[in-house]
Amino acid sequence: MTTIKSKEVTVNQSSEKIFSFLRDLNNLEKLMPEDRIKDWKSDKDECSFQIKGLAKIGMKYNKEEAPALLQLVSTTDKPFPFHLNIHLKENGDQTNSQLIFEGDMNPMLSMMAKKPLTNFFDMLADNLKAINE
Repeated sequence: MTTIKSKEVTVNQSSEKIFSFLRDLNNLEKLMPEDRIKDWKSDKDECSFQIKGLAKIGMKYNKEEAPALLQLVSTTDKPFPFHLNIHLKENGDQTNSQLIFEGDMNPMLSMMAKKPLTNFFDMLADNLKAINE
């Protein structure tokens, strides 16, 4: 199992507001880099898209603990099964947020994918902060 953690970002919003925003997967598209994503499809509970040059990704909600945790899981085993936990911790008028990805990758794929995926999840974290400020 490969674990990748985004940087932790502090958002100037309550955890309830951030949780509500993230709970609707239609909003996840707003966090995605437009130049790297195509074929976006979503509803409140599920989404799919293609990262240009890579495989198609599908995710759906699996578990939630409002307003502290959202867990998304892959909808297929292609390119590999994974889950993505979004942790929210309220700190006064702000919320600390971090994405933690766990994917069932072979060691070679893990070595090749770790840096690009870390950059991708850091970008999602940065965009969460920027959109909600």
